[in-house]
Amino acid sequence: MNTVSGFSKMTKVQKIDWLASQFDGEEASMIKDLNQFWHQDQEFQKRFDEFSENTLTNYDLPFGIAPNFSINGKTYTVPMVIEESSVVAAASLGAKFWLERGGFHARVISTTKVGQVHFQWQGEKSKLVHFFNQNKNTLLSAVSHLAANMEKRGGGVTALELVDMTDKIENYWQLKVSCETCDAMGANFINSILEELAQVLKRMVLEASELEANEKEVHIIMCILSNYTPDCVVECSVKCSIDELGTFSGGMSSREFAERFATAVRIAQVDPNRAVTHNKGIMNGIDSVVIATGNDFRAIEACAHAYAARDGQYRSLSSVNLSDDTFEFSLRLPLAVGTVGGLTSLHPLAKTSLAILKNPSAKELMQVMAAVGLAQNFGAVKSLVTTGIQKGHMKLHLLNIFNQLGATPEQVERGKEHFSDKVVSFTAVRNFLESMNHSH
Repeated sequence: MNTVSGFSKMTKVQKIDWLASQFDGEEASMIKDLNQFWHQDQEFQKRFDEFSENTLTNYDLPFGIAPNFSINGKTYTVPMVIEESSVVAAASLGAKFWLERGGFHARVISTTKVGQVHFQWQGEKSKLVHFFNQNKNTLLSAVSHLAANMEKRGGGVTALELVDMTDKIENYWQLKVSCETCDAMGANFINSILEELAQVLKRMVLEASELEANEKEVHIIMCILSNYTPDCVVECSVKCSIDELGTFSGGMSSREFAERFATAVRIAQVDPNRAVTHNKGIMNGIDSVVIATGNDFRAIEACAHAYAARDGQYRSLSSVNLSDDTFEFSLRLPLAVGTVGGLTSLHPLAKTSLAILKNPSAKELMQVMAAVGLAQNFGAVKSLVTTGIQKGHMKLHLLNIFNQLGATPEQVERGKEHFSDKVVSFTAVRNFLESMNHSH
């Protein structure tokens, strides 16, 4: 690939032409592939182009829904954006299964988010601690103008702490700021507060008469919110008698199912190899709702996995309790989301997703996401301890295999019938198509 100068200043067409020119004999095909995903409405496309940089086209993902989610007595139809076969189906099946058994019960435990001013200061520790305690309210007052609108909505800065990190890095300190951002994810709000605090701290330390000349300099390293939000937490659970679980494939009783299910979840509590895949299944459901509503799935993923390792070992985010002939399955994790601002307002389908959810608050959206994650996890573990994961997954993956192998509509229909009672694999589908072609 050749280097290029001034790429960002090119028009979108020029960027595509340059990229295509790097592929001998494939220029026309590449240009066609990139152009065919543009929106016909130019103003609409312009909005998408401005979401990011050096944009060439749009990358489509399937937008589906999972109905019948009963959460705290309210029924939701949940939008999900994901390309992986069986995820929406598993969520829908889980929702219907628990709809008949009391539904999902969710609660938001806390919604605190944090940011940090990272700085270095050299001097006697007790002096900085004393200075901070004496001037904490002044520091908070200095950012009150930035917090005024958030405070009107019931949020704002809720705590300010000085954190001594000098045992980790020489002369390293933090100002830790806790915030309530209501229905906004709050990144811009928190970062603005942090940057203002940093400048006020520098000025106040410089002017502090109680500090020596060599103690009057604060070196700001950086100011940034943290995507680790262990105090922005939601929990969700489902519960029924073990007998109400019903019977399963192969005549498996409800009691045997409950015990096998509980053991499978406990394995994910003690074995990180299993826990990672277990939690990935939870995030299959959560991420699909996060993406559909225009929230930041990367931040939520990073936080969830850090939370799963908060005691020093990576563990399952969900847990099972079997007692008094009752099956209880629950999930607890941090979810920092917003329903106003950012892509939630700019992306048309994000707005549509929130409308489908009846325009929830951020807390309500946390509960919906947790319920989808729990439904997804229930469906995955249920398959694993009964029929195995591949049977259902590959049935749903069948159409993808046919498309990949270039099957005709007639072959697809005959193939669906053929594999209705057979194990699906890439090789089996290919052999089926070859036998059809040979017979013709």
